[in-house]
Amino acid sequence: QVQLVESGGGLVQPGGSLRLSCAASGSIFSIVSMGWFRQTPGKEREFVAAIRRSGIGTQYLDSVKGRFTISRDNAKNTVYLEINSLKPEDTAVYYCAAGRVDLGPATVTTTSYAYWGQGTQVTVSS
Repeated sequence: QVQLVESGGGLVQPGGSLRLSCAASGSIFSIVSMGWFRQTPGKEREFVAAIRRSGIGTQYLDSVKGRFTISRDNAKNTVYLEINSLKPEDTAVYYCAAGRVDLGPATVTTTSYAYWGQGTQVTVSS
């Protein structure tokens, strides 16, 4: 089992920045990749970014490239999602996920991940 705990969400003004954190614990040796998804009411959970557990290799949703950066600190077993130039449409609950999926087409689907965090709310508003 792998446990994931997100933190770092909050209320931010448009144009601001935020860094989300996801701390992993448990049987993390079984994990190949970790990802971030987001979800708004009435919509499906949407892939945002993913990174290999080794830290080598990343994948992004096309529309967030250049504004979102995923990274990890292996010593802390923590994955980060830095979001810059925040827009109101970035408002969502952001979820951390972990699974045995490697980067590629399957990375963007929720069913590729066995473990999920509880989510952290990001609200972009003036």
